[in-house]
Amino acid sequence: MYQLIFNLWLQLILFLSCYTIYISASIREFLMSSYYESLQIVDEAIHHPKNRPRITSSLIQLFTYHRQPEPETHEICLAAEHFQTTLKLLQERVKQSYKRNVTLPEILSHEDVRLIAEMCHCPTASPINCQHSHLSKYRTISGDCNNRQNPRWGGANRALERWLPAEYDDGLNEPKGWNRKRLHNGFHLPSPRKVSMEIVRSPCKHADQLYTQLLVEWGQLIDHDVTFTPQTSGSTAFGTDCLDNCKNVHPCFPIETEDEVCGEYGCMSFFRSLPDCHVQLGCDIRQAMERQQINSVSSYIDASEVYGNTPKLQSFLRDLCGLNGKLAVNTQFRDPKGRPFLPFVAKLPSACHQNPQDPHGERVECFSAGDSRVNEGMPLTALHTLFMREHNRIAEALEGINSHWSPEMIYQEARKIVGAQHQIVTMRDYLPKILGPELFKQYIGPYKGYDRTVNPSAANVFSTAAMRFGHGTISPVIRRLNESFQEHELYPNLKLHTTFFRPYRIVKEGGIEPVMRGIFGSLASAVKPKMMVTDEVTERLVVLKIPHLMDLPALNMQRGRDHGLPGYNAWREFCGLKRIRTLDDLKEVVGDNMVAEKILNMYKHLDNIDVWLGGLVEKLLPDSRVGPLFACLIGKQMKALRDGDRFWWNAEGVFTKQQKKELLKISMSRVICDNTDIKEVLPDSFKYGEYPSDYIHCDSVASMNLEAWREEKSLDLQQCGSPGTTANGDYILSSASGKLVALYSCYHGFKLQGAAAIVCDGYRWSGRPPQCTGRHL
Repeated sequence: MYQLIFNLWLQLILFLSCYTIYISASIREFLMSSYYESLQIVDEAIHHPKNRPRITSSLIQLFTYHRQPEPETHEICLAAEHFQTTLKLLQERVKQSYKRNVTLPEILSHEDVRLIAEMCHCPTASPINCQHSHLSKYRTISGDCNNRQNPRWGGANRALERWLPAEYDDGLNEPKGWNRKRLHNGFHLPSPRKVSMEIVRSPCKHADQLYTQLLVEWGQLIDHDVTFTPQTSGSTAFGTDCLDNCKNVHPCFPIETEDEVCGEYGCMSFFRSLPDCHVQLGCDIRQAMERQQINSVSSYIDASEVYGNTPKLQSFLRDLCGLNGKLAVNTQFRDPKGRPFLPFVAKLPSACHQNPQDPHGERVECFSAGDSRVNEGMPLTALHTLFMREHNRIAEALEGINSHWSPEMIYQEARKIVGAQHQIVTMRDYLPKILGPELFKQYIGPYKGYDRTVNPSAANVFSTAAMRFGHGTISPVIRRLNESFQEHELYPNLKLHTTFFRPYRIVKEGGIEPVMRGIFGSLASAVKPKMMVTDEVTERLVVLKIPHLMDLPALNMQRGRDHGLPGYNAWREFCGLKRIRTLDDLKEVVGDNMVAEKILNMYKHLDNIDVWLGGLVEKLLPDSRVGPLFACLIGKQMKALRDGDRFWWNAEGVFTKQQKKELLKISMSRVICDNTDIKEVLPDSFKYGEYPSDYIHCDSVASMNLEAWREEKSLDLQQCGSPGTTANGDYILSSASGKLVALYSCYHGFKLQGAAAIVCDGYRWSGRPPQCTGRHL
């Protein structure tokens, strides 16, 4: 009966939007008020002046600043907020209307959920235009259309995958711990801040005796390449500022604290991750309604942190005026040797810190890159700069080798090569060191070609827990070394917290060279049970001018609860590992009795342990830098990213045999040599060596010969000539059914008019180039 009534009510919603008819006022009010109230609530949160985030110079604002989504992501997340708020209001009205406890999943059908999603403008069934994907040799910037049967797989602005069902306090939306009176397995969950302070925090770090700091920094770069879940802004839907609130009022989910440094409110600010709004029909009805988090970047290893994930950002990062296929560079500053820096962000002045010792000096704004987190720290900024330069170096060489190529082809081929560099370095040089050779073979194994049945989308547990193992290897010191790989005389080492969002230290303090030498010339930090995470990120992640702080381990655990991740034991079972049932079991996997006892004393029940903490404290496996749980989760994800990528560098038809041979010569040492003033490097920049005995000159480092990309003009091209250019757009040359095809596309902000593809048929092109006209919003 309940199902029938609700079906009738929801079926009328779309009808009511098109026709004016007499309907029972009570039914109409019940149906429409929930939807329109949700519109009002969410819109007020965004547009009302009192709800706008405060503009301050504190790092809390910077922390939220660099995690704000692109406009495309924002639209999807706004629709998702409408969707979630509507469901919440409907649930409240259901409770008020029925005498017994009825939940929405009991009375709504998939069709009902689809109708609500359509009202909220969720892109549930919006088609993806893959019309010409079979003609293109290159990835889309968003990752869409990689898999032709499932074009959304791996694309930007898709929900993170669930390898296990979500666990929310209310079954749909509220994180574990939202209802502070609720018991989990008979006990209250401990505050993540307390866990961080008593178990995770360490005033010192253990040095890895084998690998360099590049192992840590590359992990962060690749993590940013494949996952990014943006967060909500500072104000809630009900006008409460999350920075001044200790109540669980969406989207605030503050972390309870007991230490005085957190200020009068007794909590740390926490902003929930933005939700996704692609309702998956055909799945369990509860799963279709529950809150999912969005991955706003493509999950493929495609160097998206260099190029972006949207046409708008891609266009901003390109030097379109140069007609050379290069990326844009900074027009205001160059390094001491004349090498370029990254361009600044478009909106000025930016939020990045300026040099307090030179308050009247020339401003250095936030850098812009394919990923908005580029300014988080100096090593990350240096790596971003390195690959911007590498793209331009390759593009310049390709332009000289193939003068008949269009700027678009030069750009796309250079992008394709840089993406392959990311893939090769990750699979060959990084992951075997993280997993160990044996577990790499077990979980990833040799490449057997593209598998279209593999979903490469990033998993929630990988993004939110497993890949955050690297937070335990963060160094408390940023080392800056001179040409003799000693501490730099002019630019000494820095405490980590003095480097956040300070690009002026790159521009005004010697460029990226001192930082890059510090990255591959210093030992990495390692994780041990009693030395897990440096207090530089538990106590000093934010330098405060207001009474708040940020604690990275606490954020990780709260984020896992925000995302509804099941506990540590559930994931061990998922990976086929022994379930932890007793304290002795925990002592065995941790390897430190005191730490194991602290964990059980704090969580009370082993099933309550947060997955990030459980994975972090496990004993490292032989020749590995992670324990068995994270090895499983990272290995499973990385294998999917490789096998489910149609454009993987070693897949059939992506590169020629000779090009693959040249690509195998690439190394981080060669990229460093080609794009900095550094003359001496390690043979493997990930493996530590003593200076000068273990170092080699750049002349001795193998180099990729780009002559393998020389492409003589085809007979068709000689006969038909150039297909012609179009203003505000460009073309690439491809082939279909044995014929040469020119496939045109417009730059962001312009619309294609005319046929996108023209064919070389005989001695002429089948039509004129299309036009890219009129800015469309």
